[in-house]
Amino acid sequence: MLERWTRAVVHYRAVVIAAWVLVVVLGLLSGSRLTGLLSTSLSVPGSGSAQADAILAQHFGENVEGTFTVVLVFNRASEPQIRGLEASIDAAASAIPTAHVIAEKAVGGVLYVNIATSLNLIHASAQTGPLRDALSAQHLPNALVTGPPALNHDLAPVLSGDLRRGEAVALGLALVLLIAVLGLCWAVLVPFLVAGATAAGSIAIVYLLAQHFLMVLYIPNVIELIGLGLAIDYSLLIVHRFRGEIAVDGVTVENAVVATMATAGRTISLSSLTVAIGLATLFLVPVTFVRSLGAAGLVVPLVALCAALTLQPALLSLLGRRGVRPVGVKGLLGGRDSPGGMWTGIVRFVLRRPVAVLATSTVVLALGATSALWLQLTPGSVVAVPQYLESAHALSVVANRIGPALITPNEVVVDLGRAHLANRPAMKAAKLKLAEAILHYPEVFAVAIDTKPPFVDVTGRYEQIFVFGRHEFGAAASQQLVHALRETYLPASTFPPGTRIFLGGPAAQGVDFLRTVYGVFPWLVLLALALAYLVLVRAFRSVLLALVAVVLDLVSVAVAYGLMVVVFRFGVGSALVGSYHVSQIEGWVPVFLFAMLFGLSMDYEVFIVARMRESWDAGARNHEAITAGLAHTGGVVSAAAVIMVGALGGLVFGHVAGLQELGVGLALGVLIDATIVRGLLLPAVMALLGRWNWWLPATVARLVHAKASPLEERGARPVLS
Repeated sequence: MLERWTRAVVHYRAVVIAAWVLVVVLGLLSGSRLTGLLSTSLSVPGSGSAQADAILAQHFGENVEGTFTVVLVFNRASEPQIRGLEASIDAAASAIPTAHVIAEKAVGGVLYVNIATSLNLIHASAQTGPLRDALSAQHLPNALVTGPPALNHDLAPVLSGDLRRGEAVALGLALVLLIAVLGLCWAVLVPFLVAGATAAGSIAIVYLLAQHFLMVLYIPNVIELIGLGLAIDYSLLIVHRFRGEIAVDGVTVENAVVATMATAGRTISLSSLTVAIGLATLFLVPVTFVRSLGAAGLVVPLVALCAALTLQPALLSLLGRRGVRPVGVKGLLGGRDSPGGMWTGIVRFVLRRPVAVLATSTVVLALGATSALWLQLTPGSVVAVPQYLESAHALSVVANRIGPALITPNEVVVDLGRAHLANRPAMKAAKLKLAEAILHYPEVFAVAIDTKPPFVDVTGRYEQIFVFGRHEFGAAASQQLVHALRETYLPASTFPPGTRIFLGGPAAQGVDFLRTVYGVFPWLVLLALALAYLVLVRAFRSVLLALVAVVLDLVSVAVAYGLMVVVFRFGVGSALVGSYHVSQIEGWVPVFLFAMLFGLSMDYEVFIVARMRESWDAGARNHEAITAGLAHTGGVVSAAAVIMVGALGGLVFGHVAGLQELGVGLALGVLIDATIVRGLLLPAVMALLGRWNWWLPATVARLVHAKASPLEERGARPVLS
C-alpha cells in the first residue's frame, strides 16, 4: 500500500508540491490573525469556583476574566482629590463596551479601581489599548492597567517576539547540523521545506479550531517550535535513508524513493502515531486549557506525517542523485548508510559489559529523577512574567505597597435561597461569625464584609465575603487557604439549612484547575502506556521490546521532571539559560511534558529498534542486530536530538516561565533519552534479554494482527565483538 502511495506521489509530484504551497500561504495568513483568538483562561467548568464566578457575573456584575484593574500611585492627596481621580477613571471606563466600576479603594498611597465588563477574556483583552488611551485622555498617563485581560493583551507580543527569535536560533543551528551530518548538498534544504510546511499547516488548522474552541495563548510557540524540530527529525531520517538507497548500483530514482518510504516512511508513520497517542490522551482532562494544548499538539505530528509521506518523496524525486551528492563538505554520516564510527564502538562496549553499563546508567538516571520528589505545582504566577510589562508592573506596585493578594482575593459567595434575607439579623450574625473565624487563620491578611453593594446583590438573596491572603494567588500558602476555607470554615458556618456557599476568585480557580487535571493524570498515563504498548507489540513483533520501550519512556519523563526542578527550584544552571528561579512549576507543564516527551522519546526508540528488527529478520543474531541497528541509526538519532533541542531553545530562552519550564524539561529529557537511555540502557537491556527480545507468541500475534516471532537461535554468523 505504501509503495503504491509513494509511486502516485512521485507521479503527481507537481500537484503535491502546489498543494503544499497553498497550505503554506494559508498558514501564513492564519498566523497573522491567530493571536487575537487566543486566551489564558484557567476556568474549570462545573467546579465550585466556576459556580461562584457564574453567580458573581449574573448577580453582582463581576466577570472575573473580563475585569480590569486600574492602579494609580499618589504621594499625597486629599479626599476631594482622590474623588476627582476616581471620577476621571470612571469617565475613562466609559470608553469600553459594557464597562462599569465595581470597586474603588485608596490604600497605602495607591488607588485601585476594578472595572468589570461582560466581555469574555479574548474580547476584553482587545479593549486594553482603548482603556489606556482613554486614561491618557483623562490626563492620567501614570495610571497602570492590569487584570486578566491586560495580562493576556501584554503577553501576546512577548510570546510573538520569543517565537521569532526562537525560530531564528533553531533554524540557524539546524542548518549547521544538517550540513555537518549530510554534507553540503541540495538535500539539506528538504528538512526545512518539510518543517515549514508542517508549521504552516498546523497553524492553519489551529486557526480553524480557534474559531469554535478556546485555544491557549502559548499554542503558536509550542506547535511551531516543536513542529519545527519534529518535522526536521522525520525529514532527516528519510533523507539519510534515501542516500543509502540511491547509492545502490543500477537503482532508479523512483525505486530508491519507494524503497526509502517502505522502510523509513513506515518508521515515521509509527513514530507519529506514538506521538499522537501521548497527546490524544490530553482530551481526557476536562479542562479547556489542557485540552486545547492537546488538540494543537496533536495536529503537529499528524501534519508532519502528511508532509513526510507526500511532500518529502516529491522533493526527493526532484533532487535525484545529484541533489543528495555532497560537494566540498562530505558530512559525518557519509554518502552510504553503513555501520561504523563512534556508535559502533559504543554499542560494542555496552555488549561486552551489559551488567555494568545497566547498573551505572540506572544509578545516574535515578539520581537525576530523585529531584522530582521536590516538585511543587502552581496554577499560575503573576511574578514569573516579564516585569517590564505594564500589567505586571502594576501588580508589583500593589504587592509591594499593600500586599500581593489585594487584586486577587478569595470571594465567598453565599446563596441564601430566597430574596430579601441577606440583611436579617440572623444572617448578619452568621456572616460576622464566619468572618471572625476566618480572620484567625494565619494566612489571612484581612476579611471584608458589609450590608450593601458590592457585598450584597440587589435582590438580597446573594452576598459575598472578600478574604485577602498574604501571598499571590498561586502560592502554596494560598492553595492551603482555599482548602482550609472549603474543608473547615465554610462547612462550619451557622447559616440556616438550605444555604449554599461557594468559593470563587483566582486562588480557588487555580486549586480547582490543579485538582481536576491531576485527578485524571494517572489514568491518562496508564492509557498512553497501554495504547503505546499495543502499537509497539505489533510494530516490533515483540512482547518484551514493547514493554522495555514504555518503561524507558517513563524513565526519561521522570528524569526530565527531576532536572526541571533542579533548574527552576534549586537554581542550578538558571543563570546560564536566563530562566526564572521559582519554587513552583506551573501545573499544566508536567502534564503536557509527559504527553510530548512520551512521544518524542518513543520516536528514537522506534528509529533504533525498527532498524534492529530489520537486521534480525534478515538473519542476524541478537548482538549483530543490536550493533547494526545503533550503527545505522545512532548518528542520525543523535543529530535529530540535537536539532530538536535547538528548536526547543526558543522556549528555553523566552520570557514566560511556563514555556521556559516546558522547554527545559523537553530539551533535557530529549538529550538524556537519546544518549544515556537509548544509547546505553537500551542495548544493555537487550543484550541481557538475548533472543527473548524478538519473541511474539502466536496467540499474541493473532490478537495484534501481526506475524508471530518464535524463539530461535541464530548461528549463521559469529557474534560481533
